[in-house]
Amino acid sequence: MRNIPSMDKLLALPWVAAYEEKLGRETVKLLLTGLLASQRAKILKDPDTAFDFESIESDARRLLAKKSTPSLRRVVNATGVVIHTNLGRSLLAKEAVSEVLDIAGSYNTLEYSLEEGARGHRNNHVEWLLCRLTGAEAALVVNNNAAAVILALSALAKDKESIVSRGELVEIGGSFRIPDIMALSGTKMVEVGTTNRTHLKDYEEAVTGECAMLLKIHPSNYRITGFHYAVPREELAALAHSRGLIFMEDLGSGMLIDTSAAGLSSENDPTVADSLRAGCDIVTFSGDKLLGGPQIGAIVGKKELIEKLKSHQLLRALRVDKMTLAACEATLRLYLCGDVRAIPTIDMIFKTKEELLEEAKRFSRRLKTYFKGTRIQRLTIEVVPVNDTVGGGTFPQSVLAGYAVALRLPEMGSAGKLAEKLRRGSFPVITGAAEDKVLFHLRTMREGDDRRIIGALDEILRMPAERTY
Repeated sequence: MRNIPSMDKLLALPWVAAYEEKLGRETVKLLLTGLLASQRAKILKDPDTAFDFESIESDARRLLAKKSTPSLRRVVNATGVVIHTNLGRSLLAKEAVSEVLDIAGSYNTLEYSLEEGARGHRNNHVEWLLCRLTGAEAALVVNNNAAAVILALSALAKDKESIVSRGELVEIGGSFRIPDIMALSGTKMVEVGTTNRTHLKDYEEAVTGECAMLLKIHPSNYRITGFHYAVPREELAALAHSRGLIFMEDLGSGMLIDTSAAGLSSENDPTVADSLRAGCDIVTFSGDKLLGGPQIGAIVGKKELIEKLKSHQLLRALRVDKMTLAACEATLRLYLCGDVRAIPTIDMIFKTKEELLEEAKRFSRRLKTYFKGTRIQRLTIEVVPVNDTVGGGTFPQSVLAGYAVALRLPEMGSAGKLAEKLRRGSFPVITGAAEDKVLFHLRTMREGDDRRIIGALDEILRMPAERTY
């Protein structure tokens, strides 16, 4: 125990001062106190515990480095998954980022009407854009699609029955379960049909005087193939309206444009406008999936229904902030003027094999040039065809044909080991892997990512950081 260094000795180490500037002296002391307490606990448990000052110093350096580094960090996404839920879903367009920066650092018209010189409504900034782009009578945005579903069910079907097919009672990532969401909203769930087949008569027989809504749910990554049947939207809409019921669809991904030109089928993923034209009274969808904007939950549909949602007390707890609205408005305006390829998600989805092949060849040449200046003797670099995916619970049965650069470095261990080192670097690179090769999918690599990947490899090989290639 006497060999454990004192706090003063650790604080006197020359490299500690830099962390005191980032974390504050008291925070550094608190972290080091915890580290020393952990070492004492190990010795008490096992007096023969191996111990030396160098190991304590090394542990302290790693701990302070970790705590002084932001947890939410930028990464290179070389996985080929466009809407990567774990990596932040959709990327904002440059125009949206610019608007966020401008609004975030300035006073603004979040809830102020310049025309009237009085209080305005934050929803007004995006409502007319959503209506123009979807054909809806009215629109409302909240902080995510789960919130949109809860608000709509709470405002329109609380203490009433909502009929839903058993085949649509899905669980989405993060334990988002439709039955739980419906229970939370206060509506009474009525299941109809079977897992694989639900018919119109199932809905017809379930309608009672307590029923308020027919509900259709997007299946996300879940699909049934083979002996399967789901009632078309048009037939559900006709039934709902003949019985005085609301027909609501949780569309999930929120696609505003036709993606069939990219080889993606719209059978299970219609556009928002398609759902409204089919007779849906209310449609909910995400902003940070196929729409390509910030995290929002959009609710579009009949004006009299949207007005009920706007006056619901739950709305205040679910409203979005000024930065989200700025990003959402800027993204929607890109759709309005037809500049959809300026939206990164849309651009990546529509990239052709030919475009990706040329990008892969360029990156392959750059990697080969880089490795000529290293100590690595054995390596393989090749351009290979791959199947990319949209991700985000959309188009689970569809692939986007693309290309990747495959890298094998036997001297650095397995592909898994190299992928781990790239992931744990100062600028993390997240890759794919196959056949003991690390795969850099070009579809999801952004401008400058080739340099960042070479920088990450440079760091792994412990080469001078100032070298450029």
